[in-house]
Amino acid sequence: MRPIVQISLDLIDRAEALATAEMALRAGVDWLEAGTPFILAEGVHGVRALRERFPTTPIVADLKIMDGGYLEAEMMAKAGATHVVVMARAHEETLKVVVKAGRDYGVKVMGDNLGFPDMVDGAKIIEDLGCDYVIHHIGYDERRGIAAAGRRMPNPLDQLREIVAAVNVPVQAVGGLTLEQAVRTPEYGAPLVVIGAPLAVDADAFRTADGNLEGTLRIICDRVHGFGDVKVGRVCDPPSNTR
Repeated sequence: MRPIVQISLDLIDRAEALATAEMALRAGVDWLEAGTPFILAEGVHGVRALRERFPTTPIVADLKIMDGGYLEAEMMAKAGATHVVVMARAHEETLKVVVKAGRDYGVKVMGDNLGFPDMVDGAKIIEDLGCDYVIHHIGYDERRGIAAAGRRMPNPLDQLREIVAAVNVPVQAVGGLTLEQAVRTPEYGAPLVVIGAPLAVDADAFRTADGNLEGTLRIICDRVHGFGDVKVGRVCDPPSNTR
């Protein structure tokens, strides 16, 4: 699979999100993500605005679906999303109906293992219930709470090899990665690279990060796309200097 670069629009202002998306696509980004803050602020209207501005670009709606799965997936599909996100910790029936909605409306389903007691088991459940992708996710609150307590923050790379080896669908690693770590996730067999808070978005203010973001994204895209095809499900030895 050719590696994909996705920008997470974790923004709460529609105009800023659209401008950031336009800049990201100029830089070579492949997918746009309507991040959770953006969906909370703008809902289906925000997703529809992205679709109207960017008619051919894949759009991930990061709903973090926990219940009412069919309706929520249907609403986002009709607004123009090509991918929706459901949580592994939702009831099994919720994952099943989101997958059904995905099949009915032609959208892909991404299952997120955030907060699952055993992250590898969570990834397996996601795949077993029919999701098209696994998101291996260490949460924002979890990372900040652990850091505030003076302990080492968990990192998605800690178990990424195990996650990739456990499933046969593409994997995405999210949560607390540095830029260098994010662009190297294809080396672990995870071809979906996400650039978002705090890499491209200020994690405290949820606004576009300062600096030459377009130039940074261009470098990221060149590196990720230059990696070459990733064999999905491959077991990889992690580079020694990523952690």
